[in-house]
Amino acid sequence: MTRDVPLNQQTTSINNSVTPDRSWLDLAYQLAGMTFPLVPMLLALYLLRLTGDRASIGFDLKRPGFDLARGFLAAAVIGIPGLAFYFAARELGFNTNVAPANLAANWWTIPVLVGYSLMNGLLEEVVMLGFVLKRFEQMRMGPWVAIVVSAVIRGAYHLYQGFGGFVGNIVMGLVFGWMYKRWGRVMPLVVAHVILDLVSFIGYALVAPYTDWF
Repeated sequence: MTRDVPLNQQTTSINNSVTPDRSWLDLAYQLAGMTFPLVPMLLALYLLRLTGDRASIGFDLKRPGFDLARGFLAAAVIGIPGLAFYFAARELGFNTNVAPANLAANWWTIPVLVGYSLMNGLLEEVVMLGFVLKRFEQMRMGPWVAIVVSAVIRGAYHLYQGFGGFVGNIVMGLVFGWMYKRWGRVMPLVVAHVILDLVSFIGYALVAPYTDWF
C-alpha cells in the first residue's frame, strides 16, 4: 500500500526460483525452502507428545478413507468460492495479483511444487489447528473464541497477498476450525490444504503461460 502502484496492479510471487540459471543449485535452495519450515510443525508435535496430547489431534494414518473423503469435501467447500472471491477481490482493488508458481522449467519443477504443497498443508494445519486449538482448549478458552483467534492469525500472515488474502484465509480458518472440532481429526484438513495448494501451484504453472487473465 506504500507504493504508488495500486494494489491490484502489483504482483505477489510465490515459489520463486533462486538461481534459475543453475538448475541443481536452485533445486538445493528449493529443498531447503520446503524442509526448514517443517521444524515448527515437528516442535509442535514434540510438545504435544510431552504433554500426552499427541494422539488427540488425529494426526495419523488410522482412518485414510475418512481423511481423504473429508479432505476432498473440505477442499471443494473452500476452493471453489475461494477462487471466485480472489478474482472479485482483485477486480475490486484490494488484493494483489498472486502468482503462486514461478520456478524455472526443470525436470524437478512439478515434484518441487508438490513438495511445497505438502509442506504448507502439514505446517499450517498441524500448528494452527492441532497445536494452537489444543493449547487454547487447555487454557479454558471457549471453542469459538479459539477458532476465531486462530483464524485471524492465519489471515494475518497472508496479508502479503492483500486484504483479499487476509479475509479469505480468515474464512478458511473459521471453516477448517469448525470442521476440526466436528471431526476430531486434523488429517482431513491437512489433505484439504494440500489439495488446494496442488491445484493452485500446478494449475497456475500449467495454465498461466497460455492466458493473460490468470
